[in-house]
Amino acid sequence: MSSFFENQINKIIKQIVIKSLIFINLIFIAIIMPITIFAQKSKPDTLSAELIDIKIKRDGILNESAWKSAKRITNFRQREPDNGKEVTERTEAAILYNNNTLYIGLWAYDSHPEKILAKDMARDGRWGTSDNFEIVISTFNDNRNAYLFVVNPNGARGDAIITDEGNGWNEDWNGVWDVNVVKNDSGWFAELEIPFSTMKFMKKDSLIWGLNIERNIRWKNEQASWQGWSRDYSVFKISQGGYLDNLVNIKNKQIAEIKPFISTGFLKQQTADADKTLKVGGDVNIHFTPTTKLNLTFNTDFSQVESDRATVNLTRFSVYMPEKREFFIESKDLFSFAIAGGTEGFYSRRIGITQGNEIPILGGVKLTGKEKSTNFGILSLQTARKDSIPTVNYTVIRVKQDISSHSNIGIITTARNEKGHYNYMYGADFNYITSSFLKNKYLMIGGNIAQSQTQDEKGKRNLAYQAYLSLPNDFINYYFITGTTQQDYNPEIGFVQRGNYNMYYSTLEISPRPKWIPWIKQLSFKPLDVIYYLSDNTKAVENAQYVIRPLGVTTKSGEHFEFNLQRDFDNLPYDFNIYDTIVIPKGEYWYNHYELQFDTYQSRKLYVGTFLNWGDFYNGTRTKTYINVNWYPNKHFNISADWIRNDIRLPMGSFITHEFGSKVEYAFTPKLNNSLYGQWNNLTEEILLNYRINWIPKVGSDFYFVINQRIKTKGNTIEFGDFTLLAKFIWRLSI
Repeated sequence: MSSFFENQINKIIKQIVIKSLIFINLIFIAIIMPITIFAQKSKPDTLSAELIDIKIKRDGILNESAWKSAKRITNFRQREPDNGKEVTERTEAAILYNNNTLYIGLWAYDSHPEKILAKDMARDGRWGTSDNFEIVISTFNDNRNAYLFVVNPNGARGDAIITDEGNGWNEDWNGVWDVNVVKNDSGWFAELEIPFSTMKFMKKDSLIWGLNIERNIRWKNEQASWQGWSRDYSVFKISQGGYLDNLVNIKNKQIAEIKPFISTGFLKQQTADADKTLKVGGDVNIHFTPTTKLNLTFNTDFSQVESDRATVNLTRFSVYMPEKREFFIESKDLFSFAIAGGTEGFYSRRIGITQGNEIPILGGVKLTGKEKSTNFGILSLQTARKDSIPTVNYTVIRVKQDISSHSNIGIITTARNEKGHYNYMYGADFNYITSSFLKNKYLMIGGNIAQSQTQDEKGKRNLAYQAYLSLPNDFINYYFITGTTQQDYNPEIGFVQRGNYNMYYSTLEISPRPKWIPWIKQLSFKPLDVIYYLSDNTKAVENAQYVIRPLGVTTKSGEHFEFNLQRDFDNLPYDFNIYDTIVIPKGEYWYNHYELQFDTYQSRKLYVGTFLNWGDFYNGTRTKTYINVNWYPNKHFNISADWIRNDIRLPMGSFITHEFGSKVEYAFTPKLNNSLYGQWNNLTEEILLNYRINWIPKVGSDFYFVINQRIKTKGNTIEFGDFTLLAKFIWRLSI
């Protein structure tokens, strides 16, 4: 009888949730969103760059006469902790340029220089946990796209490409630029040198670019921006920044960039003799215009890329692995085409990798650029024949058209062709974005649709599509998305985590800042977080999850705590072999579990993040524990380690899984560092070690020395497996 009532209640809940989500979207805007604050900008909101005819010595001292006479911006205001108040430490910036180079001077005065926090020295380190400057330059001044340059007091460099007002983010981009930093009793001071050839921009006699600068003072947990310091925005919201003008007759001097490489080493497999390797190849980048770039790659090699993290997958769905290869990383956001539920129209790891094994890439071409309001990209590569795997051509074409102030529409086509077989995918998307909803709130509405076509497959249900609405603001953060992937949708150079589903997801988070509690920075309550997966064929519920967050707390000192209540549903269509010989019988399962999270302030020398989830699991129980520790004894030395433990008890048997990962990094200078990365889990019972040295003799050129070692630990024994040693040198030449 109890199960009957539970089933009836669950059916009622399902109907209420699915049929009310659209209604919630309509009433939510009218009732909750009128709580507003006004966007913040101050004068001056334009910085005039000064043309110079003297040589600037990039040393961080900023003592040239041009710096002394340059116009400086000083009107920085806090985003955190006291929104709108002046920055508590004197902060200044100025910009100089000649025909080929942009120079940025930064003055970060500090009343307690001994408290300055700077933990990393290596390029693209964890710059978000150190004192830093973040400089955003929108060369097209299009309220969408920008280059991000980051520097910390150790002289560590970070950079990224920002797209779609910060919704797209490519932190793996490495631009050609340099910086020097000086620290003294007054604070820290930086001098950036950015060749104009590093950035794309329109060819005009006089240009105005978008500009914003943020300073982070970590020992105070303070964040200040030159413009747009509203908590609803971030420095990556290009439209809320200021402007850089007086750029006259600047030139993208570089016409072509040649990056040849040579790699050598050997592979010793456990069951074979050592195999020596010698490989020569490279890339050629040709700038047809300041905004259009052609990239040619020959005998492509990714041997220096850090190993993937091996995971214990306790679900029946595929695991998405991130892309780390440089050729695919640049402009990856342009080619992105995601659909709700873990479906990607283009997944670059389908190229040159099969079941974890490398397939040689003979060569390829990539053309990317922007002409007026049109962004475009064409990618085509040919892989070599290997064993029974034939040679294959992979091609992607992407076009996005800017419309209105922030919005866009686009199309994409992917193609996989081999002898006797082809597969195509066609898609279109639309994104409406505004930063002036209810005067100053962000609103995003959009959707996309795709169709696949495969030779000799007659299935008619070959579509995937989605629609979404998002209000990503500080006090109220609301998101709704619905998507469908039909059973015959099959993009062979895409990623489909699961097929044949309709998905509905909605979440509402309310995050007040109670000034009457002196040690609280912000609270977080989540009354709504619901996801449903239904079979596209039968409309039966396959999976569901409800999450309620009664309380989340972020303190002014930077600690974070949250408690979540979760209820899951899974309708297993078949017996699920979850681990070894342990099987969960097919059927319907409802179960409850609970979650605690706690993180210390990430800018401390010792940072600890923890996670505990416990409760029911199918017809048994599970306790999942996660611990992450990061220790920074000094600016050169960083150590991190993490551990994931699952204790699962089921009627068919019980088991415990362990996953360990650790990384030790030592940076001698910002251009010379080495690291040792190790991982192990008790499913594969293998230790994977990756040791890597990276030396940057000059910006744009790299030397790598890499050792990979597999160690089998099965049966409480140690057995050395595959061993790889290689050296690779990449040299950059510009014409």
